[in-house]
Amino acid sequence: MIKLPVKIILLGFLFVVSFGAVHGSEIPKKKKQPNIVFFFVGDMGWQDTSVPFYKEITALNQRYQTPNMERLAREGMKFTQAYASAVCTPSRISLMTGINAARHTVTNWTLKKDVSPDNDHEVVKSPDWNLNGLSPVPNIPHTFFHSENLPLLLSQNDYRTIHVGKAHFGAIGTPGENPLNLGFDLNIGGNAAGGPGSYLGTNNFSAAWKGAGNPLLDLPGLEAYHGEAIYLTEALTREGLKAVSKAVKDNKPFYLYLSHYANHPPREKDERYYQKYIDQGLNELEATYASMIEGIDKSLGDILNHLEKLGVNDNTIVVFMSDNGPPMQVPQNLPLRGHKLSPYEGGIRVPLLVKWPDVTNPGTTTDDCIIIEDIFPTFLEMAGLNKLANKSIDGQSFVPLLKGVSSNSVDRPLLWHFPNTYYTPPYSVVRKGNWKLIYYHVDQKFELFNLKDDIGESTELSKTNKIKTKEMAELMTKLLKETKAQMPTINATGQFVPYPDQVSSLH
Repeated sequence: MIKLPVKIILLGFLFVVSFGAVHGSEIPKKKKQPNIVFFFVGDMGWQDTSVPFYKEITALNQRYQTPNMERLAREGMKFTQAYASAVCTPSRISLMTGINAARHTVTNWTLKKDVSPDNDHEVVKSPDWNLNGLSPVPNIPHTFFHSENLPLLLSQNDYRTIHVGKAHFGAIGTPGENPLNLGFDLNIGGNAAGGPGSYLGTNNFSAAWKGAGNPLLDLPGLEAYHGEAIYLTEALTREGLKAVSKAVKDNKPFYLYLSHYANHPPREKDERYYQKYIDQGLNELEATYASMIEGIDKSLGDILNHLEKLGVNDNTIVVFMSDNGPPMQVPQNLPLRGHKLSPYEGGIRVPLLVKWPDVTNPGTTTDDCIIIEDIFPTFLEMAGLNKLANKSIDGQSFVPLLKGVSSNSVDRPLLWHFPNTYYTPPYSVVRKGNWKLIYYHVDQKFELFNLKDDIGESTELSKTNKIKTKEMAELMTKLLKETKAQMPTINATGQFVPYPDQVSSLH
């Protein structure tokens, strides 16, 4: 071994130190983890905004006044083909786990322990699904056990995880009803309920004013606003701003899951915006719904302004999304067909806006498809947790899309599965490329649509294009088997509804 004189060694050391001092920018520094705000809303349709997600501006775009959604679209990326489940709880569990509803089998909404909201049906019976929702604890009947939920993984990697608003992850009396058991460090307003007793602070956000209602559904952490003339959306926003301020003060990266109950029932007018919609000629329900949407938009603007005020805007990702389409009581989301709980685009296609400073190009649009379980790996990759993101079972990260790289969404099949006898007959749906097949479980009938030519799903093609119908039915069967999806039972025979590729009309 060659020995160098001590003087040469010291000179070399001094050169390295001085070079590093002068050229410090060339020494890699650990990049600070970005903050993530997931602004998640309920029952808001693809067209329930002044942001046009269709190729042209529609009547609903002109009706609603959502300048802050427009601002987010200008500053980030708009997704024209983003999807959720057709009903709330399945969407929420999929985003928490990265798992499709067919696989986690929480296929309908949850509330009371061991009680299904499904109705009796004369032809079929719902399967024995996970009606108690998501659980961080194993061996609880009728729950989907998943220990590594999104907020927990972020919390374990230095994030302050903040839950504000609607949870609706698990039934009353199960661990999953409390967001604190699922990895959140703070919970304001979240429990087993899918909707509040009231949106009004003067009613304590409770249904007790009606002389009825389950007190177990009263929202926690909002007692300071009881009796005040304040709308729930505003109260939740204020709590979210406080939590963000504290995280910034503590120098902690944060994940804010701000999940507004609006526009879920009970629909109560937001007095700040209601009258102007009445003056425009809308009826009471339409004006109430529009006022709730504008309240959501005001909340979004408050969040964006607060991030700027705190000086963290440039390192904060903001994602806006809805959990399903609008209910049938409000205006149809034309040109889309259908509504919440239906298999048509109006039930499952939702608005999605993403702002990621220095990553997404402002004012851009993508037509690539993403689905709700993609949130899980995407947020983990955004946080720099790529190894965890790669463990996602069904969800695929759309970070490449945000960086301007087109995905393989044309080749990737998307699956929806609703084997429940609630509100609508049970069904399964598969989309691949522009083709979409709906399989109705009760009568084993198919509907085939080409969404590129027919976004309104008005021209049914299964009879005229039997080759594509058979191809899509075989693909749907493959996915249902891979996910071990539950099928309803036929009452007359006690047998399961056949898989799509077993239907005689295909052969």
